Amino acid sequence: MAFTLKKGNKACSPANWSIVGLMIYIMAACPASCMDIQLGDKIIVVNGTTIKIQCTFTSCYKIDVNKFAMNWTYQENVNETEEMFMTYKKGMVPLRTEQFGERVQFVGNLEKNDLSISLSDVQISDEGFYHCYVRNPPDRIQGHGTINMVVVTELPPPRDSTIAVAIGASVGGALALLILSMVVVKCIRRHKKQELISDEQKIEEEGKLDPEGGAEDGTKQL
Repeated sequence: MAFTLKKGNKACSPANWSIVGLMIYIMAACPASCMDIQLGDKIIVVNGTTIKIQCTFTSCYKIDVNKFAMNWTYQENVNETEEMFMTYKKGMVPLRTEQFGERVQFVGNLEKNDLSISLSDVQISDEGFYHCYVRNPPDRIQGHGTINMVVVTELPPPRDSTIAVAIGASVGGALALLILSMVVVKCIRRHKKQELISDEQKIEEEGKLDPEGGAEDGTKQL
């Protein structure tokens, strides 16, 4: 089927074609769903400290406060149900739960797509999985990220490199000493060889002469 443009048809004017082209470009550059969550896989926290759990997202669409939705949930292990402790209702609303009480605060920035939270006075019982859910219409797919928190009584000490440095210095010093010894031995051998050659040459030159002056007497007798 062929289409023809009729003169005076406003729907097919160059301006309208420009709008159509712009819409096609936007649809190609920004598909129906482009939600993406940035959240770490694992975090290690010291018991009794305050920790910031970062969660950010990207979307092709600006946030509409009337449609935007977000939830933070906690899950003790993969076999337990999730417990919501923060949600968004035209503003961040921390939910007072038996698990966290008032220890959770929102420390992100919604204008920058930052949904980070802080958890104070971390307890061993806080260990588990933390889920960040985001829905930002017209994105049709809900964003979801999970991070595993491990709580320890103290962080492992940093690896001490003093021993490694000492071993490296000892090995390097021994190697340098070995090389120096080899050079000295080689020089001594070369010097002795030169002395030996000099002695042999001296003996050879002395052997050509008569020790009693035989060459001079023979000349006189002639």
